[in-house]
Amino acid sequence: MQANTLRGSGQTSLPLSKRSEIASFVVMDVMRQAFERERSGGNIIHMEVGQPATPAPRIAREAIRSAVDRDVLGYTDALGIPELRERISRYYKEQHQLEIGPERIAVTSGSSAGFVLAFLALFDAGAPLYLPEPGYPCYRNIASALGLTPVRIAVGPDERWMPNAALLEQAVAQHGPGGGILFASPANPTGTMMQPEALASICEWCRGNGVTVISDEIYHGLTYGLPAETALRFHDDAIVINSFSKYYSMTGWRVGWMVMPEAITRTIERLAQNFYISANSAAQIGALAAFDAIEELEANKAVYARNRAMLMEELPRAGFTKLALADGAFYIYADISNRTDDSRAFASRILDELGIAITPGVDFDPVRGHQFLRFSYAG
Repeated sequence: MQANTLRGSGQTSLPLSKRSEIASFVVMDVMRQAFERERSGGNIIHMEVGQPATPAPRIAREAIRSAVDRDVLGYTDALGIPELRERISRYYKEQHQLEIGPERIAVTSGSSAGFVLAFLALFDAGAPLYLPEPGYPCYRNIASALGLTPVRIAVGPDERWMPNAALLEQAVAQHGPGGGILFASPANPTGTMMQPEALASICEWCRGNGVTVISDEIYHGLTYGLPAETALRFHDDAIVINSFSKYYSMTGWRVGWMVMPEAITRTIERLAQNFYISANSAAQIGALAAFDAIEELEANKAVYARNRAMLMEELPRAGFTKLALADGAFYIYADISNRTDDSRAFASRILDELGIAITPGVDFDPVRGHQFLRFSYAG
């Protein structure tokens, strides 16, 4: 293999694996560029990263201080502290009127670890993973690094930017049975949400055709009309991934959870033991407390709602007239084909000339994303 250049170390003859040949997470590159400008004295408006500007809940921070003082921050069970798993179980009872036992719940090192665990537990190398695009880029990059075959399902305004059973059936017909589909509702980057009947339809089709459902529900709680529905209502064997990063404003704490059929709990546990040992113990204590911060969290959400309303009114005035329906999360996906066919260069120009950091659509859709930008209004 040809020598590769490592940052800060010149040339190296170390061989790199094929699995490492994945694209960068472009939004992180944009964020780094924005931070570099700030360190040089520039003033930057951050609309690039999906990170709440609101702090973690006060009660969560207080719980951490107490835990530090008591020095109780050792390893935990690989699936998480029992109190947190039980509280997540109660969350499904309160929010969705579903009985999801704590034995079906694993606490993970953010949602990212949940995806790794699910992919390793459920799919052999080469298995197809059906991904709507535009979509969160780490889905396809993690899948590729683990040897899966990401299969693109193009969605757009006609589908409310969401996959459906008909599109999935067409994709499976081309790639063969098995594998899984991974989708988010509300979605990143579009902020759109799958209607309950559409979610029920795709779950029913998957159950009847041997396709595993993985539902990313990380933006649940952040909707501006009807609440988001969980895939567990329509498919008891669905894998659900969630996190304390978005609604709970705990991005850097790196703590999330997954719900799974009880039959695969031991499989997930073995993988978690070997890959992660356990999720961060301090973050788990804070996450447990965060469930009791609803008043504070709803106040944060009201800020996002005001930001959303302002952008939906002002972006068209600035010439961004084709916007995805922002049902939830804290993103607006804008068609900029009337201005450019190079969203990455356009976003760089906006950062250089205006001091506004925005994510180019190529991060979420390598095929059509050159004509789109994502605006985050979490700030």
